[in-house]
Parts: sequence; C-alpha cells; structure tokens
Amino acid sequence: MEKYINEYIRPRLQGDGGEITFVEEKGDEVTVLLQGECSKCLILDRCLKWIEERTETDLGRKVRVIGIRKKPYFQDV
Repeated sequence: MEKYINEYIRPRLQGDGGEITFVEEKGDEVTVLLQGECSKCLILDRCLKWIEERTETDLGRKVRVIGIRKKPYFQDV
C-alpha cells in the first residue's frame, strides 16, 4: 500500500500542491498524513473517497483511508 500511495497517488496530489505520506496500515484501514494544499482543502473527504475507489479498482482491495491534516512545516509551532 505504501508503494502504491508513493508511486500513484502522491504524484497526482502534488500536481495540485498537495502532499501525502503513508503512515500505517492496520487491517483494512490505511492512515495517511496530508500536507501542503491538502492540509486546508475543503473537499478532502472527496479525495480520500477517490483514493479508496482507486485502490479498489487498481489493487482489488477495499480499504478505508483515514487522513490526518498537518499544516505545512513553516506553520508548525
């Protein structure tokens, strides 16, 4: 799953100024860290749903994607 996120999902989000990092996988739940434009996106739920749909289509796996928003490093205090 980490390889799929890094090689397929990540470049697509980076194209819109976002950043995604694989955090962990427990059973059918995949946790990702979202930064950049993703950290303030108003339609993040749609994006997470899209990742779930792409994973099912491309890998044949049904997963639930949990997103953790994090401000860009320069906003962290």
